[in-house]
Amino acid sequence: MASIIDVKFEHYRGNALGVQELKPRISWRFQDTPSDFQQEGYEVEVSEIISDSQSVLLENIKCNSPLSSLIPWPLSQPLKSRQKISIRVRAWDANQYSTPWSERREIEAGLLVRSDWKADRIAAPWGTDALEPQPEQLFRKEFSLKGQVSQVRLYVTAQGVYEAEINGRRVGDYFLAPGWTSYDSRLQYQTYDVKSLLENDKNCIGVRVAEGWFCGRIGFGGGHRNIWGPHTALLAQLEIIYVNGEVEIIASDYSWKVRKGPIQLAEIYDGEKYDATQEVPDWSSPSDGSDEGWTTALVMEPLPASIELTAGFGEPVRRVEVINPVQKIVTPSGKIILDFGQNLVGYLRLRSIKGPQGHKIVLSHAEVLENHELGTRPLRICQAVDTYTLNGDEQGESYEPRFTFHGFRYAQIDGWVSEYDMEASIEAVVCHTDMKKVGAFSCSDPLLNKLYQNICWGMRGNFLSVPTDCPQRDERLGWSGDLALFAPTATLIYDCFNMLKNWFVDVEHEQKTLGGVPSMVTPNATLPDPVWCRRIPCAIWHDVTILGPFALYEEAGDTAILRQQYSSMTTWIRKLPRNSTGATHLWDNTIFQLGDWLDPVAPPDAPWKGATDAKMVANCFLIQSLNLLARIAGILGMDADQAEFEREAQDAKKEFQAEYVTPSGRMVSDSQTAYALAICFDLLSPSQAERAGRRLVDLVRKNEFRIGTGFAGTPYICEALVRTGHTQVAYSMLLEKKCPSWLYPVTMGATTVWERWDSMLPDGTINPGEMTSFNHYAFGSIAKFLYERVAGLQRLEPGWKRFRFAPCIGAEFSHATAFHIAPQGLVACSWKTIAAADGSQTIEMKVSVPHNTICEVAFPDRSAVDKEIVGSGEWSFKRSFRRNYEWPIPALPPKS
Repeated sequence: MASIIDVKFEHYRGNALGVQELKPRISWRFQDTPSDFQQEGYEVEVSEIISDSQSVLLENIKCNSPLSSLIPWPLSQPLKSRQKISIRVRAWDANQYSTPWSERREIEAGLLVRSDWKADRIAAPWGTDALEPQPEQLFRKEFSLKGQVSQVRLYVTAQGVYEAEINGRRVGDYFLAPGWTSYDSRLQYQTYDVKSLLENDKNCIGVRVAEGWFCGRIGFGGGHRNIWGPHTALLAQLEIIYVNGEVEIIASDYSWKVRKGPIQLAEIYDGEKYDATQEVPDWSSPSDGSDEGWTTALVMEPLPASIELTAGFGEPVRRVEVINPVQKIVTPSGKIILDFGQNLVGYLRLRSIKGPQGHKIVLSHAEVLENHELGTRPLRICQAVDTYTLNGDEQGESYEPRFTFHGFRYAQIDGWVSEYDMEASIEAVVCHTDMKKVGAFSCSDPLLNKLYQNICWGMRGNFLSVPTDCPQRDERLGWSGDLALFAPTATLIYDCFNMLKNWFVDVEHEQKTLGGVPSMVTPNATLPDPVWCRRIPCAIWHDVTILGPFALYEEAGDTAILRQQYSSMTTWIRKLPRNSTGATHLWDNTIFQLGDWLDPVAPPDAPWKGATDAKMVANCFLIQSLNLLARIAGILGMDADQAEFEREAQDAKKEFQAEYVTPSGRMVSDSQTAYALAICFDLLSPSQAERAGRRLVDLVRKNEFRIGTGFAGTPYICEALVRTGHTQVAYSMLLEKKCPSWLYPVTMGATTVWERWDSMLPDGTINPGEMTSFNHYAFGSIAKFLYERVAGLQRLEPGWKRFRFAPCIGAEFSHATAFHIAPQGLVACSWKTIAAADGSQTIEMKVSVPHNTICEVAFPDRSAVDKEIVGSGEWSFKRSFRRNYEWPIPALPPKS
């Protein structure tokens, strides 16, 4: 019997509390639908929740429509601040079968206008222009309830990072709230239901505040302090609704008290210093009336009207997993290091610590070992050290950082004095934006499976509030180029729609501050550095304004993200500097370009000096962006813009051909990246593409199937080979183990994707380049190829309304599986081959197709017309085929 599940508002998971939505759209999925069930219409029941025990029916809407995704807000009026709505849904088919009602789903609006905020912005009266790192501040406010409560909400944010408590108990489970945004434009707040934390009489709310990204050290070359402000501040508003309807607001103001807390240092780069001898017992609980040690908080000017107070859209950062050490190592110098077996992002949690008061335990973090010691050189000017000073509690102590994070696999423990075993008392806590896993891949090659796992871990570690380049050294910035190239892959692995939607709002803000040219990093931590602010514009990095939102649209089928970012896209493409003479539709060739960044032949100290002409790379992406923007304009009904961008793309392609391509299809830059981009971006005629494919094969074979691409070419190199009929060459490249290759780091023990193909050299030493990270996700873009070609799962239409199952059989692969949770439900495919004694081969293929979705099943070694079109359900197929290809593919002999 068909039933409705996963009802949701917009792209939120579960019930949505305190959202920044006026007319949230509604989606649902089906479960256990018979193959003949097709939704003909739906009914939405909308109620307003007045209290825990009272709701009022607002509307019951019936609509004849097959749609079940992003249905328009059913009410004529938008949500108001604090309004709480619940819905349930049912649907019917042509036979008048009606599903049962779904479970109810709730949404509650946050504080949608500035006048809803009654709180003052408060700060500690000391250190208002500090040039050095400051200790955390503890803010507190005592209050008493007037009677029985019905509902209690805490709205809170900080210029800095915060953690709230009520009556000694933690509020929520967010990590590093309120998150990192362009603070001169947007400050996010969070909403918490805290009714269960209140006592019947006296109560106390306490909030820890530390510097975080807001005024802590961040950026290049050691970074800068106070980029967005000279000190931290708190904004908190506790709203109590009593059962008699009375509303009381406990807001941050001059009546709040503040003092320094036990966290003496809380830095993103340098770590946390916690002095347990400075703890303030019961600081967030009601007191006996004494204010000794506490100071009246400083009331600041209101937050400028130009800064939006918003709930934002992204999921919070959370502590999502715990990992135990797998090995204790004693180094040649006598240091003790714990190996957690996985390069991760988070911190160490210590339990059952015993030792004398004032004794220090020092925790140092790094991704790798070098010369059998902790490899800290790649951290550059970043300490990545947490220090815990014991208070001497004989019952034992526990510690975990609140306001820092590290990228590490190895942790050096200095000063351990506890009687308890170190390995049993220390665990690693994994932290990242709380994204839902929506995809998986596996195949018959264990090294490829490990590569895929490494890609997932790399994405997890770098999707922390914003999509960063790396999580460990003195950088950790929202580089736009990395995301532009990885976004199509990211959406296959995790549901990152809301997080990236939130980030793109800041991308557009930074773009406006730079006169229409996007920032290289968002939020723009380069603001104090005029050199980096001038180092613009740049292809790929700034094309994220188009490439990123389009990837989200293709995944979700949601045109709203295109509409949200359309002004950003068109502003950039019209601002992009063109040649004043000659090829006037191409990039101004006097502008420096990063090009195929980190091409393996580039010198370690000059990663932009790759084998491919950087200006050519920029123009490839310009034409791709113009083509996509023309499509986007058409989707949004911008007919004049569509015609304009189509003409621009056609003219630019002609000029590109004249500038960079011979009539026979040879590229001026005779490199893997040049051919890969030209093929995948459709920059060549059919005959030229065929010739380019053959030349690409020659280059790959001459290079013994090793990678010859950097950031720009890597997402496209294997796909270009398959598109031009050279699948086995693509697989030879995919499975190569010599450096540089995707599997080389796996053979070297990598557990994430590296920044450089040779971040670790074959002899086990670290690349001598100043820029060397062991957790960068950009080269992990190959995972899209694993889904689409090895497993054969390919999206054909935005939102997965139509997809294809077409595995590319090759190499020695005997089976592969992939699944993805699409907007309509689970799409999954698997295949395996069986060899008979007579040499014949059989392939067994299985595919799961969700409701309201169509799948094309294409069989290997068959004609293009030999395919089946199937609708929702579970499908199995068995076909005979021949492995009529050469394997292994020989490399061409090197030149003498």
